[in-house]
Amino acid sequence: MSNQPLTYNQTTRAIADFIEVAIHTILYVRQIYPAQLFVRRKKYNTPVFQSRHPALNEYITGAVKAIEVEISSGAVDKVVIVIKDKEHIALERFIFSIETMIEVEGYNKDTSVENAVSGVALSQYFRAFLVKLNMIESQLGPLDLLDDGSFAIVLELKDNKAPSRVTDKEAPLWIPADGQHTTAGMSDKAELHMIRAVNTGIINM
Repeated sequence: MSNQPLTYNQTTRAIADFIEVAIHTILYVRQIYPAQLFVRRKKYNTPVFQSRHPALNEYITGAVKAIEVEISSGAVDKVVIVIKDKEHIALERFIFSIETMIEVEGYNKDTSVENAVSGVALSQYFRAFLVKLNMIESQLGPLDLLDDGSFAIVLELKDNKAPSRVTDKEAPLWIPADGQHTTAGMSDKAELHMIRAVNTGIINM
């Protein structure tokens, strides 16, 4: 990691990479899949757990690549990881709120942004985030879903934004979400637990 201020593209990629690590962490910590499905790794100088199931990893990686495209375009409002029961009812939502702080022209997206954080500092932010995420079960308590749990990745875009398409004939990367899986579908009685804020000076989360 460099001590130089990040570029727009570096920030976008770093946030997408972190969301991918966080998804694996959430699935492990909330026991959506058996613990033996995960392998211990190290990321941001802290232990993490990663799925070793090829199909699951392919799904997560593909979704995160699509998320990265939308973050880069400045269209993303929230990325939501939804934990569901066997009836597909949302039990928990892990919400990553995205705020693009500056607009950068395409030709400048690989130029360091003045006053942005460095890669080293961002890695430290992410480490602190993951440490708190790993302890979230002490706040939420166990789900005890056994084999009945599943998850969904929901992308909420800013008003008047639509998912990107490479060509007009290509199908959208995303399908419409079940309304009760979105943040708008949350119950008025839902509890909110703030985990961590990450301010990069370019894109905040």
